[in-house]
Amino acid sequence: MSDPGLAALEADITQCRRCPRLVEWREQVAREKRASFQDDVYWGRPIPGFGDPRARVLILGLAPAAHGANRTGRIFTGDRSGDFLFASLHRTGFANQPTSVALGDGLALTDAWITAGVRCAPPANKPTPLERDTCLPWTVAELEHVSAVRVVVCLGAFAWDAALRLRIALGHAPPRPKPKFGHGALWYDDDLEDPGWALLGTYHPSQQNTFTGVLTEAMMDDVFTTAREVAGLS
Repeated sequence: MSDPGLAALEADITQCRRCPRLVEWREQVAREKRASFQDDVYWGRPIPGFGDPRARVLILGLAPAAHGANRTGRIFTGDRSGDFLFASLHRTGFANQPTSVALGDGLALTDAWITAGVRCAPPANKPTPLERDTCLPWTVAELEHVSAVRVVVCLGAFAWDAALRLRIALGHAPPRPKPKFGHGALWYDDDLEDPGWALLGTYHPSQQNTFTGVLTEAMMDDVFTTAREVAGLS
């Protein structure tokens, strides 16, 4: 990472203990482990974003998976959702390889930065509103360094709402009416002087969605192809 400020921010994020419930849960999971990962040393800390600091496309998820990023230390790495996501990013030109299993596995992103609305694995994948709001400033700070973003791909309704809160935290007026989330939904601000970035929605690549066909490979690829076009990369 060439930006010293971004590296310092990453170090600060990984030491955060602001949310007692999340700290307790992430550390409990790291101690007790899943049987199939008994030999792994779990990360058990908050997860920083990663990717290309010059990215025009920001990919925003909900939170780390208990036995995915909370184990590996990198968002979407080492779980089924990540398998689906990175395969699509590879097919659409954002990732140099289709899999992400561990830190140091050679994965590199181009024109994309991946982060999450909440940085610690929450019980039942459900952060509280207070935890959500407490974590927001970390992403605001991240975007001060990843400043070329043109479009935010929101992985699910939670990420869509988080992106709207991010816009407000960065000084934009709340949109009226509030834009509705949907797969393939694309929203631009009407403020021609300071439109900020666009929002692009997709269903979350959870097993519940991908195993049932609610979200297919073609659907996910279409979203990232659109993101390239909106960001001026195609």
